[in-house]
Amino acid sequence: MTTRTTDTGKTDTGKTGRDSWPLARVLRDRNAGLYLAGVVVSGFGSSALGLAAGVWVKDLTGSDGLAALCLLALWAPTLAGPALGTIADRVRRKPLLLAANLLPAGLLLTLFAVDSPGALWLLFAVLFLYGVAGVVQDAAESALVAAAVDPGLLGDFNGLRVTANEGMKLVAPLAGAGLYAAYGGPSVAALDAVTFVLATGLYAALRVREAAPEPPPVNWRRQTAQGARFLWGHPGLRPLVLAGGVTMLCAGVGGATLYAVVDNLGRSPAYAGVLYAVQGAGSVVVGIISGPALRRLGPRRFGAAGIALFAVAVAVRAVPSDAVVWASSAAVGLGLPTVLIAALTAVQRETPGPLLGRVSATANSLVFAPNVLGLAAGAALVETVGLWLLLPALGAVLLGTATALARRPRAGVLSGTRTERL
Repeated sequence: MTTRTTDTGKTDTGKTGRDSWPLARVLRDRNAGLYLAGVVVSGFGSSALGLAAGVWVKDLTGSDGLAALCLLALWAPTLAGPALGTIADRVRRKPLLLAANLLPAGLLLTLFAVDSPGALWLLFAVLFLYGVAGVVQDAAESALVAAAVDPGLLGDFNGLRVTANEGMKLVAPLAGAGLYAAYGGPSVAALDAVTFVLATGLYAALRVREAAPEPPPVNWRRQTAQGARFLWGHPGLRPLVLAGGVTMLCAGVGGATLYAVVDNLGRSPAYAGVLYAVQGAGSVVVGIISGPALRRLGPRRFGAAGIALFAVAVAVRAVPSDAVVWASSAAVGLGLPTVLIAALTAVQRETPGPLLGRVSATANSLVFAPNVLGLAAGAALVETVGLWLLLPALGAVLLGTATALARRPRAGVLSGTRTERL
């Protein structure tokens, strides 16, 4: 057995031979295994509901724009991410993680009352609160993972997390679409509620020792601002987060066109489940290779390569061909997660533990809040702008983002930082 000291000063223990493969070491770790199992279970329900909610609204109203607003309701709470993430630095994180899973489980059961266009306000309200719980859950989980998983394996773990979560698109959307077709939207909501309860049980089994946080020396607003200042002032994290934000802005606009793309193919709304499944297959692949790719390329080049692939995939989605759209969906699954994995891993490795809840939530807001704006813009643009113009324009913006991120950093600014050696 060999040992080494990581960039953060923690000791990383590795084994030689076959056991030196980082992926195998992640899978052997008890806490990592429980985390990943929880992600699989809750991700199944979330992926099923994410598709079913849009189809549900589309069937009740016939509007592509209103269907896209389901995603907007889910993502809108990221705008308050820095403040919500501060909760994870003020209380013990494991109990917070459990509560953030149980809350949406209860809320989802109220969707049995949604049976007409007039009741859609309840669906949008539940989706919004669902998103609030998700922001808090992500902040608590990020901080717990950084404490429980070896720093040298964070890239591999975060890649596997994407594989577990996005891989659910291989089966969950199709299962959700089938369940929706047979029994309606409330049955999918009930399924999602059950998966949240099961995930809570898995997270409850985590072995994590946490001391109660010390009372903060400053008020909530200043405590939140500390996380934002740390993130923005870090020369290694800032370019990754900014590139992630632009990427997700474009992803939001592109995501709002999903049902229009399906219409362009002459398919029913439920066909979106097929495209979700193909995208999930791409994400499974990139999640598995992300750890080695991060170590070989570094976070900036890894993220830039993925954004460039995503750019091409978005641009060609305007072609009314099943084969092209399938290939585009697989490429989206491969390209989109890269900058997200790179940024999350860098934040976990570079941020002191007491700040991690705030910093990770702030990073998530800067990355994902533009997705909210993109979804809102896309919901309007999809009704007025042709796909042949809108999607290639998004591809051009993404290619520019990839080029900017891939540029060699100025001497003395980024070179030599720990982030560049991930």
